[in-house]
Amino acid sequence: MLVTLVTAALAIVATLLGAIVSGRFQERAAERSVRVSTGEAVRRDRLEAVTALACAVSDHRRAMWMRGDQALKGASTERIEALRGESHMTRSAVTRPLVALRVLIADQAVRAAADEMITRTYALRDAYATTGDLTDAREAAKVAHDLFVDAAAGYLSRTA
Repeated sequence: MLVTLVTAALAIVATLLGAIVSGRFQERAAERSVRVSTGEAVRRDRLEAVTALACAVSDHRRAMWMRGDQALKGASTERIEALRGESHMTRSAVTRPLVALRVLIADQAVRAAADEMITRTYALRDAYATTGDLTDAREAAKVAHDLFVDAAAGYLSRTA
């Protein structure tokens, strides 16, 4: 009878230990899954911030080019005012993705490239003296845009 009780007690203890160990493994697996999900969400948010900023700056660059080009061609005041309104809207649209990028990406190279891209794009406003100046400013903004995309791509590939 004693042997049966000891065997039963050992079986109960082994079952309890098995449940504890199994539970701990499941807990660790769940924690890993949460970390992976969180990492994927952050990466997706970073990619979205980079993409949204690049698109917003491209839209603003186009609007500034159109505004400057029409001013140099002597377009009507109404046309210039309409393009000015559009360029104000596109400039405003740069703010949200820039803030998201600054919150989500601490890498100084990416931030510096974003700042340079924005500065070069905003510089189109001061390049309305000649078509050559406007073209040069637009090309410099495009180069800065490409450098930003390259810096962001490098950062995202390192943090994947």
